Amino acid sequence: MTDENKSVAPSASSAEPGARGGRAGGYFRWVICALLLFATTKSYMDRFVLSSLKQTLQHDLHWNDIDYGHIVASFQAFYAIGMGVAGWMVDRLGTRKAFAIFMVFWSLAAMSYGIAPAIAVHVAPAFVYLHGLWSFFPEARGTVAGFLVVAALLGLGQSGLFPASIKAVAEWFPNKERALANGIFNAGTNLGAIITPFVVALITIRLGLAWPWAFYIVGGLGFVWVAFWLLLYRTPQEHSYVSKSELAYILADPQDAGPKAKIKWLTLFPHRQTWAYAFGKLCIDPIWWFWLFWAPDLFQRRFGMTLGQIVVPILVIYLVSDVGSVLGGAFSSLLIARGFTVNVARKTVMLICAIAVFPVMFATRSNNAWVAVALISLAAAAHQAFSANLFTLPSDMFPSRAVGSVVGIGGAAGSLGGFIIANTVGHVLQRTGSYGVPLFIAGVAYLVALAFIQIFAPRLKPVSLGSAAQA
Repeated sequence: MTDENKSVAPSASSAEPGARGGRAGGYFRWVICALLLFATTKSYMDRFVLSSLKQTLQHDLHWNDIDYGHIVASFQAFYAIGMGVAGWMVDRLGTRKAFAIFMVFWSLAAMSYGIAPAIAVHVAPAFVYLHGLWSFFPEARGTVAGFLVVAALLGLGQSGLFPASIKAVAEWFPNKERALANGIFNAGTNLGAIITPFVVALITIRLGLAWPWAFYIVGGLGFVWVAFWLLLYRTPQEHSYVSKSELAYILADPQDAGPKAKIKWLTLFPHRQTWAYAFGKLCIDPIWWFWLFWAPDLFQRRFGMTLGQIVVPILVIYLVSDVGSVLGGAFSSLLIARGFTVNVARKTVMLICAIAVFPVMFATRSNNAWVAVALISLAAAAHQAFSANLFTLPSDMFPSRAVGSVVGIGGAAGSLGGFIIANTVGHVLQRTGSYGVPLFIAGVAYLVALAFIQIFAPRLKPVSLGSAAQA
């Protein structure tokens, strides 16, 4: 057992005044939430550099839409593969150590995009051979092979982001605050998308540096984050900055008061609650990947915008979705505080969000780019609000020692969906030049996700993991 899994829960008599009343006697847990926010922002900056440079790379390296779709699919496929292992690693190694390892690995991978053309010289023959053996494997033309390899490494590294972040929230926040905390750190997905076009434009246009420098500079920021993470992160039970009353407040939920033995990963699959989360992620994650990797191209293709011109629409979309991320978590927390059950609160918010996404299928019907911006902004905000509550379901239904593994399973399912949609969008665009089919899928995905969650977890009943589930 690692030090992170030792529990020294305070007794009621030792807690400071105010702990019994449900009020925290400190706020250091929000510092931890800020660290998670910055990690998520960094992660999405690494992903968004590629999509921001899509037109430049296609021009300079002679790609087509199918080539780009294969690169995105490579990230998704290995993100899916890594997710299951990542969740297991986070539960086994502890949040602090595992998160630092993942951040270092993916930061090096993100920087490696800058040397991807050189990598292609050495790996392209292997891709050609595999393509001959298995037609589903993408044919690597020119520099594409190098980007496929780097995208795969980035996917493996970033697969640890959400298992580690959601487990950290489960360790540091009581149930009634987790949706809000998840919503805040998940807002980093939008901050990363907001910041990156400005950073890429600054590096490549204002400073006049070649495109590889965008990957080197953004990727290197991860090492700064790791230094702060290792300095500040411990479990609440170990932390000298956490008061006794705040610790009692954090550990107030009964499902986290039991033994801290580790979980056998395969024992989670028989539980319907695991499948509720996994199917929810399978349905909605591909839509977020779609916005992340294809939104800049949508505005360039449909409305003839340049890289510099799309900065403001992307900024608006992700600022609005940041608001959705925080409000979605805050709304369900408010409903719980007003006496609603966790089940009713979470699903009420998710239903509102699913309905709000539906109009996005009409985003490109108008010739006015700002109509598209408004509809996509609403859909992105609804996605983030939906996600803030979906992310909370593992900690609603499972003890904290299993949260990383459950999140990993769901993340793998979501990445599988992302892999499928990446290839689908690439082929649809190459053949039709239209975003109509992807937008229709985006419009209905959340209603389907909520239906699956209701089928598999109609009451969000907590799971009891006995000794059989322990390693």
